[in-house]
Amino acid sequence: MKKAFVLIVLFVLPIVAYLFFASGVNNFGKLPVLTENVKEIDFSKDIRFKDKITVLGFLGTNVDSRKGNAFNLNQKIYKRFHEFNDFQFVMVVPNGTEDKVDEIKKELTTLSEIDKWNFVFATQEEIMALYSSLKTDIQLDDRLGTSYVFIIDKNFKLRGRTKDEDEGTKYGFNSNSVADLNNKMVDDIKIVLAEYRLALKKNNTERIK
Repeated sequence: MKKAFVLIVLFVLPIVAYLFFASGVNNFGKLPVLTENVKEIDFSKDIRFKDKITVLGFLGTNVDSRKGNAFNLNQKIYKRFHEFNDFQFVMVVPNGTEDKVDEIKKELTTLSEIDKWNFVFATQEEIMALYSSLKTDIQLDDRLGTSYVFIIDKNFKLRGRTKDEDEGTKYGFNSNSVADLNNKMVDDIKIVLAEYRLALKKNNTERIK
């Protein structure tokens, strides 16, 4: 029994994992590009979209009321994908909310490592410019926040769904809704990650040739 278990772990599980990612691409195709040329985070010293798969959010000035959103995202999305090297969370928040953000970070650290949770502070003008570049049908509230989060790929493209069964064109995912995160966002991130993994594997194979 022990030998059989070891064999399953060493040989079967990697194959299942590969088929899982491959089937995501084969069954659903590439995740549609909804917006090209999303604005880079040029108001931050260290954080960039370039060469990263990013979950982008806007917490607004009422950071306290977004704690539930952050915890939902941490449990349903971040914990699943944070081990991928090119994956990151970016939460854009207005200047002046630093103390409230520190409180959220402290609470998140009790749930998991938060090395890929990034909080970027910006002026109202910087936030509006970035958000406008997404070109979505979702509006920021009067405190510069939204419960929706967005998938930005390594090439500054907003990814989403063009034929969602509920929304038609789906630009973002409602972090108030565990069902939206579980049933849709998880699948879409898997597809984007699979795209890049397969593209990397193809490039490596071509170099060997």
